Amino acid sequence: MTIHFILSGETLESISEEIHLENPKYLKEFHNAHCAREDIIHEVLVPGKKLLVPDISRIREYNSRNDAAFKHPKLNPEIPFRPENFSRIFSVVNKEIQDDGLEEKSNTLTYTVSMKWLHTEGNYHLFRIFKNNFSEGNGSMMADLAAESIRSLNPIEVKTDLKGNVLQVSLPEETLRNFEKIKEKLTDLFPDPYAQTYLDQFETAVLNQRLFSSRMKEDVFIKTYFAALRNRFENGKSFLRQSVGEENIPITVRQQVESPDYGEQMVLIQDSDPMETDKSFTGKYLLDAESGMVKEIEIRSAISLFGVKDSSFFTVKELS
Repeated sequence: MTIHFILSGETLESISEEIHLENPKYLKEFHNAHCAREDIIHEVLVPGKKLLVPDISRIREYNSRNDAAFKHPKLNPEIPFRPENFSRIFSVVNKEIQDDGLEEKSNTLTYTVSMKWLHTEGNYHLFRIFKNNFSEGNGSMMADLAAESIRSLNPIEVKTDLKGNVLQVSLPEETLRNFEKIKEKLTDLFPDPYAQTYLDQFETAVLNQRLFSSRMKEDVFIKTYFAALRNRFENGKSFLRQSVGEENIPITVRQQVESPDYGEQMVLIQDSDPMETDKSFTGKYLLDAESGMVKEIEIRSAISLFGVKDSSFFTVKELS
């Protein structure tokens, strides 16, 4: 055995994870069987006190019992992705807050997304997405232009693999053929010179399909709805990559099933490494357990750069 001096904030669970002991109850059991009477652990760990830790061979023996709570099959699911005949409308709210320590600015964008599965071909699914009903808190000209530009491209097509991960985002050929007319209409609606600069950049992004796909993969709805939720679970956890902030800075997210007692609907809880103090991410997904399709999402994220903290609160709710 070895002796570990308990640090503030440590728990049986956190120490067990460090020493690769699957069931924390055995850490308490081992310590209490070998310690002095006054050092017995009853409920919580006391910082500064000694904790007797089993050696590797004993840890292996404990783990061989295979009785840790996170071993429960329903906490290690193979989440399906069966979108056949899927057709839903979602309400979306995206609130962003910027705080530089002196002033806090916020903006809220709401819209609806209509999503329909088109077909499965080979190793991919194809979806069609319409974004509509935009409402932006500040009501600026550029915000209106951005919303009208997105509406003008409806529908967008999203190709995913068989696990729901995005492979490509594209526009129908008809939209590309008619883009000159689309841009002319937008120019008539927004004759401002700043709008013209925006529309020139918009045209470049739309007509370069590789660039369009790359940028649209970072669209907050697409990257969140089609997140890698179906990565393999092991010991009650799975991991995926997400991005935060306008710069789409990557972050590793841990995912767990909230409870093994789910029936028709499954809840997934996500969080980021608390040691990453400059960025954070928490998420909650509600899925249909049979099809694996997402019904609701709540995401909170924040990133601090150069003394400015950017936070966002993003929700998706199924309407019909």
